[in-house]
Amino acid sequence: MPKIPETLAPRRTTRQIKVGKVMVGSDHPVSVQSMTTTPTTDIDGTLQQIAELTATGCDIVRVAVPTQDDADVLHIIAKKSQIPVIADIHFQPKYVFQAIDAGCGAVRVNPGNIKKFDDKVGDIAKAAKDAGVSLRIGVNAGSLDPRLLQKYGKPTAEALVESAVWEASLFEEHDFHDFKISVKHNDPIVMVKAYRQLAERGDWPLHLGVTEAGPAFQGTIKSATAFGILLGEGIGDTIRVSLSAPPAEEIKVGLKILESLNLRERKLEIVSCPSCGRAQVDVYTLADDVTAGLEGMTVPLRVAVMGCVVNGPGEAREADLGVASGNGKGQIFVKGEVIKTVPESEIVATLIEEANRIAASMPDAPVGEPQVLTS
Repeated sequence: MPKIPETLAPRRTTRQIKVGKVMVGSDHPVSVQSMTTTPTTDIDGTLQQIAELTATGCDIVRVAVPTQDDADVLHIIAKKSQIPVIADIHFQPKYVFQAIDAGCGAVRVNPGNIKKFDDKVGDIAKAAKDAGVSLRIGVNAGSLDPRLLQKYGKPTAEALVESAVWEASLFEEHDFHDFKISVKHNDPIVMVKAYRQLAERGDWPLHLGVTEAGPAFQGTIKSATAFGILLGEGIGDTIRVSLSAPPAEEIKVGLKILESLNLRERKLEIVSCPSCGRAQVDVYTLADDVTAGLEGMTVPLRVAVMGCVVNGPGEAREADLGVASGNGKGQIFVKGEVIKTVPESEIVATLIEEANRIAASMPDAPVGEPQVLTS
């Protein structure tokens, strides 16, 4: 029997929706998405960035639609994108209908700032249902309905949830159920509280995000903290790691979070020690060089790069491939067995060579030689 990866909790049961060709909900894998940073009117630039995101592992991409010119080119981008496109709509409800007609996989609507949004729900629901397009009700702390800000004094978890549940009820009154919900906040604590409350109120699929999470390091920490808590509890069906960094970096972080929680198959995983006074080799350089040398490896492979004789042999033995280093040498382990001992200067090249060999022998390995960078 195939081994089922261990997770912290079963997925919360949700309704199932489609975002273009991607199924979203508890019966399907958690999807990773990002948002383009190019002007949407720059069709070639936007499609190029979507292609880069697709190659990185992005499942769904969102594009901004702040103007009529952006709305006018959506049909081209939606048709040529390799992955489903979500149109991000604020302020102008007419763009919602244009995005639906353009063939977008979904439309994100912000009830906090679209003019007279509640009055348009029936028309939006009908248009989306007729076209088979799903929606995301995207509530955000930075653009919460002024009425709720006045009621709660600030964008609390309760305020975010009240906004989301109210808008969901309006769509459901029109017998429209193909939507997911997000309640984003820049504070992971408030964000986690909001999603927990929302998860108790209905079976909607939920899109997770810590909004305006910050530069790459800070944003990664905040997102990993919040996502780890919620996904560990089974809450969350799509995610976006919001970073002040190139969009592809968001995908890399998001995928690694899912892999760490066994919600995606783990691919290349480097296990390396933090180094200490016991280390007799330059662990930092070894780990960096091995990571760089194996960039592009797409098969599941656990590689241990260890620097001393205390934990080194045990970690190296448990990995698919590993090295336990000491006294300027390294013992190379493959599947728990020592296959050779090499000088420190040959450790990186030996690990890359063995990684290539192991990858090529895997049943799901790509046709031809694995694409491994060695520079």
